[in-house]
Amino acid sequence: MNTDRNAESKSGVETTRKSFEILEALKAEEGNSITELSQRTDLSKSTVYRHLQTLTDMGYVIERDAEYSVGLRLLEISEQTRNRKMGYTAAKRKVFELGQETDERAVFLVEEEFEGVYLHRYGSLQDTMIGSRRPLHSLAAGKTILAEWDDERVERFIDEKGLEKHTENTITDSDALFAELERIRECGYAINEEEYMDGLCGIAVPIYTPDEELLGALALFGPTSRFRDEYIHEDFAKKLWDKAGEIKITLAYG
Repeated sequence: MNTDRNAESKSGVETTRKSFEILEALKAEEGNSITELSQRTDLSKSTVYRHLQTLTDMGYVIERDAEYSVGLRLLEISEQTRNRKMGYTAAKRKVFELGQETDERAVFLVEEEFEGVYLHRYGSLQDTMIGSRRPLHSLAAGKTILAEWDDERVERFIDEKGLEKHTENTITDSDALFAELERIRECGYAINEEEYMDGLCGIAVPIYTPDEELLGALALFGPTSRFRDEYIHEDFAKKLWDKAGEIKITLAYG
């Protein structure tokens, strides 16, 4: 039984590889007939034809007079990727500005596979090394991202990752987490009160693209003594929202 599943898995991977080989071959501006694509990819004409039919049905390829070219569906995906990359670049500048203006540590965090990943930072805390992964439920930036999800996706996150305890203040109960996410939605920002590391607090807001797609989260954090007062929360939240808005404008108008 496992052998059958492994064979199916390998077959699926090989099919996907062939589809991408054909898409790569379509980069040529002309000469994209089935015969020419077959020669360019070393795949049989029948194999090329089958893959092209599927790709055409899905909108990734268009056919005109027996010639094939990349469809607009792929351009849509590449545009999304371009916007995301531009957003990451813009976020890097704003992280630096935030750190300079507040004299606090600043980070830009994104989500991948239900984990928070640091892409940019200002400050020297070892725990925020670029590319390092952290649990979403115990970070202000992570909770900001969770608050953007619907309940079903949050439940999937809890089922897959759990709510591991890092300090006495870490949220480890699902009901408490849902209540916290609702509070974040109401006030527009998330707070981390020593939930990942003792003595460290933070505040974060979400960043959106012009199409209202969640790009990531922008956060400031530092010693509890400097983040405890409510007016600090409001002041830092405003600064964060201003920078998030500037990133959105940059993506919209360049």
